[in-house]
Amino acid sequence: MTTREAEHQITVAAPAAAVYQLLADVTNWPRVFPPTIHVDRVEAEGAEERIRIWATADGRPKNWTSRRTLDPENLRIAFRQEVPAAPVKHMGGAWIVEPLGRAQSRVRLLHDYSAAGDDPHDLLWIERAVEENSVCELAALKVNVEAAHAAQTQELTFSFTDTVQVAGSAKDVFDFVEQAQLWAERLPHVAVARLTEDAPGLQELEMDTRAKDGSVHTTKSYRVVFPHDRIAYKQVTLPALMTLHTGEWTFAETDEGAAASSQHTVTLNTDNIARVLGDEATVADARAYVHTALSTNSRATLAHAKAYAESKAS
Repeated sequence: MTTREAEHQITVAAPAAAVYQLLADVTNWPRVFPPTIHVDRVEAEGAEERIRIWATADGRPKNWTSRRTLDPENLRIAFRQEVPAAPVKHMGGAWIVEPLGRAQSRVRLLHDYSAAGDDPHDLLWIERAVEENSVCELAALKVNVEAAHAAQTQELTFSFTDTVQVAGSAKDVFDFVEQAQLWAERLPHVAVARLTEDAPGLQELEMDTRAKDGSVHTTKSYRVVFPHDRIAYKQVTLPALMTLHTGEWTFAETDEGAAASSQHTVTLNTDNIARVLGDEATVADARAYVHTALSTNSRATLAHAKAYAESKAS
């Protein structure tokens, strides 16, 4: 069996402890690393944890389960894929953060891997995926941790949630949102919806959405489906005012029926505020504009899902 190793590194203008903390909290990874769609912490005990990751590799969505060992004293996180995604036979490595003074650090990302059947073409595919993702992840880590350390993200990154109460079942509301291939027929603001699901529970959704001014915008998202209580997603083609958009639909039974929510987390693209909203527009204006646009679509989807579920219940 051929085992290959790779190392990538980057220098970050932030204290080593701050960098380590961002790496240690995997729930934030979809917001930090472009390839990461969603992460669930499956179990944790002491320094050991088991996580499931959904991410793109070489442009293709994959998911796998990993075990991690956290070592905050030495600023090191070892990882090993427990159930690798084909064509990977084994994949492991470590994040190592090294202080370079009080306000600077070096991050090293190590990998070791092999291919199922020792296929040379698969090895080359894995090598390209590791190279692309490592470079992308380290660059994203640098940008995000430096921005966070400089206290810039508090006003640029924000979250909000819209919720409706439904006199029907949570499963029916879930079904409406999960069946996004029907949204063009069911939702007035959706012109076209293209949904593919090459792996169970991992969807690719491309939509043409109508804005209030009549313009049509194309967006693409990856969705991770957890029947029948939540759908997590990450938008990968973004409007001009956003550099990040992740979210989660949740569905819960209540005494009166069900509660359905749409949660969004957004990071604003300050470079485009003036172009989109005018020279006098502020970050607050951009926040309000994006919040209103996303919330309007979410509330419309939730309202139609509520009507669908209640019609099924009557």
